[in-house]
Amino acid sequence: MTAGPREQAELRGHFAGFVSRFAAYVVDAGTSTGIFMLVLATVSFAASVLVGHPISWSKNDLLVAIVFWGWQFVYYAYSWAANGKTFGMALLGVRVVRADGANAGVRRAIIRTLAFPLSFLLFGLGFAGILVGRDRRALHDVIAGTAVVYTWDARAARLRFLDRDASGPPPAAAAGLGTDAAGAADAVPAPRTAPEPRTAPLSSDS
Repeated sequence: MTAGPREQAELRGHFAGFVSRFAAYVVDAGTSTGIFMLVLATVSFAASVLVGHPISWSKNDLLVAIVFWGWQFVYYAYSWAANGKTFGMALLGVRVVRADGANAGVRRAIIRTLAFPLSFLLFGLGFAGILVGRDRRALHDVIAGTAVVYTWDARAARLRFLDRDASGPPPAAAAGLGTDAAGAADAVPAPRTAPEPRTAPLSSDS
């Protein structure tokens, strides 16, 4: 599904900064590794029950390393292809989009995942674009044709809030107050006047 023109314009104007992206990566690294270790421990326990003796895995085992990096690829590629954000990115309010603001899609998600390790080369020089680039794109973003943007418009919401406070109550509310005041004035009862005394008719004795 492609984002509409209005949504694309909003996404292009709010590129995510380094702090948000780094925090999201830390959360994702902990989440993906934690899930892998939990599954590995579950498999080890089940295998130990079946064979009758403890089975332990080492991070130096080739099979474990292959499965781990395969899981990392699936975690990032699937998340970016599905909705443009991993768990950490959703938590920090950022997402991956195409350079024109549309959804990243499967092809760009796969390319971005494969190019992601390249940004760590030369002491992380590939991430310098996030700090100095106008679009805040890292090396893997440039290769995949993607960008990372905020999923909310906090600045616009704040400006709308300040504008509302500065302009006072909305016209409808002000009109309502005037109507209520007029109604209250109309509801005040008029002062009562004392009834005029009645005089009895004069009778004639003649």
